[in-house]
Amino acid sequence: MSTVPAFLDEVVRQAPPERTALIDGDRTMTFGELVDAVDRAAQWLRGQTVPGDRVALLGANSIDFVVWLYAIPAAGRIAVPLNARLADPELAQLLEVAGASLLLRDRAMEGRSFPVPTEVLATPVAAEPIAGAGTQGDERIEVAWLIFTSGTTGRPKGAMLTHAGLLAASAAGSQARAVAEDDVYLYPFPLFHVAAYNVVMVHRSGGPVVLLPGFDSDAVFDACRDHGVTQMSLAPTMLAMLFDHPRWDADALGGTRVVGYGASPMPPPILERVLDETEVGLSQGYGMTELSGNAAYLDAEDHRRAAGDAPHLLRAAGRPAGDNEFRIADDGEILVRGPQVMAGYWNQPELTAEAIVDGWLHTGDIGRIDGDGVLHVIDRKKDIIITGGENVASREVEEALLSHPGVRAAAVIGEPDERWGEAVVGVVVMSEPGVVEGELVAHVRAQLAGYKTPKRIRFVDALPLNASGKVDKTQLRRGAGQPTRRS
Repeated sequence: MSTVPAFLDEVVRQAPPERTALIDGDRTMTFGELVDAVDRAAQWLRGQTVPGDRVALLGANSIDFVVWLYAIPAAGRIAVPLNARLADPELAQLLEVAGASLLLRDRAMEGRSFPVPTEVLATPVAAEPIAGAGTQGDERIEVAWLIFTSGTTGRPKGAMLTHAGLLAASAAGSQARAVAEDDVYLYPFPLFHVAAYNVVMVHRSGGPVVLLPGFDSDAVFDACRDHGVTQMSLAPTMLAMLFDHPRWDADALGGTRVVGYGASPMPPPILERVLDETEVGLSQGYGMTELSGNAAYLDAEDHRRAAGDAPHLLRAAGRPAGDNEFRIADDGEILVRGPQVMAGYWNQPELTAEAIVDGWLHTGDIGRIDGDGVLHVIDRKKDIIITGGENVASREVEEALLSHPGVRAAAVIGEPDERWGEAVVGVVVMSEPGVVEGELVAHVRAQLAGYKTPKRIRFVDALPLNASGKVDKTQLRRGAGQPTRRS
């Protein structure tokens, strides 16, 4: 690349126009076509909205979704990608909190009703593209994407991610997990996640991104065969599913040389199979939405050492990447400072002031930094459950349980789960007999997304309390609580 990009869309403008940028099933798009689509979409947006407007995106992974992730910020508007797995009331709340003026959604969701104007999530074609469209400096604003993240209170928090922050995250990622010009990257995660910064990272190197609608073992194997995939991002559970699939063999991943992962540590048995059965190098990333992506990494050599004389590395989060600084506060909380830190939470100055102090982001994670400068995460300070890569605020689920007339008290915790990392588990005290687990699960599912719904319900006579009278969730995770005898 000739210059360091200042805005997201400059990434695709600097790539060779004849190279393939995106592959989505049978549909492909070159960088030249992507630039044209971004310009046309940005031009259309300027006629529908005003600078600074929030434009929401709701749909499955697609080339059009990527176009809008670039085009909305190019037009001086803020992209608000929404979790398509959320229930309609949840989505309506996020649209209201963001103050969105427009919702772009794919055709599969046209039957749903939302409190803002909607258009089909497709790339509109203007009659004539405007010369230089998408580069007008007077329309540029700092914030590019507004991504909602769960907090301990369950209140929606929109992290304001800037052009500079997302570009810094993509630069740090490519520094820690080098992307060559001939790499082909497979992206199986939802584009509404902060993980979408990986798309920007690969595009900075002029490489193509293969989009999948979601993780599916057969689809991964097919993409490796059909598109010559060399890099991909997977969760450890996804790797386990590949190994357990009937199609698995030494050639199943083709020429894949790097697999990046995050959200949870790599189980030793999976690491052993990767090293024994493949030529793949592993790269772990530690980050969060508020950091615009990953800010610390473990590389392939770290993983080889972890399988040998340094098993402690497998439980580490990584080394700082890019221009990020890490330190540990007096209470053990991990703090991060650098260009990747969000601009703040949308319209929540009090929460922003709590999260960012003197430029240091308080991550809510407890950890330590060893003598080699490697970050280790010990526990989460926040009461967040991570299940299948999704963040779930326990209080939000508790409120849904408590809205059932037969529930007197409720607490929600995460318990280890081989498939999901953690399973959402409700612990309830009933005020009336006869209510069964299925009824409570259905009651929550009617209000919240499926991944937030408890996988299990434990019935108890009383919840353990600490000295201040609050529910002691540490004790609950250890199996405390007086069990109820149910006939």
